[in-house]
Amino acid sequence: MKVKIKKLHPDAIIPVYAKDGDAGLDLTAVDVIADDHTLTYKTGLAIEIPPWHVGLLFPRSSVYKTGQTLTNCVGVIDSGYRGEIMLKYTLSPYATEYDIGDRVGQIIIVPYPRIDFHQVDELTPTDRGSKGYGSTGR
Repeated sequence: MKVKIKKLHPDAIIPVYAKDGDAGLDLTAVDVIADDHTLTYKTGLAIEIPPWHVGLLFPRSSVYKTGQTLTNCVGVIDSGYRGEIMLKYTLSPYATEYDIGDRVGQIIIVPYPRIDFHQVDELTPTDRGSKGYGSTGR
């Protein structure tokens, strides 16, 4: 799939897969905005997500070394958004920052179905029913 991407910063790096078979394309920091509790990493990139697709932003597995947590767990980039791709991390007391030029996250672009809800009085029964958290015995 070809996806349009625009550099908003001269040092922006077009995302690539680190290895064949990887799902996520690595995103690189070109700038960081810090406050008392968060770090916002700017990628210097804007992406034209195709219609009926969504860009999902995830931290890289190496984030555990930093003590940071992506603030919204998974970022959602809708197909109509044309602004800069940024990742906002919450800091723990022992956190260390990524450096400019470090890979700070990854994006996965996936299709999604169009959902039209149909209100009913009853749902189809299942063995699980309404059993939620811990219903599998663990």
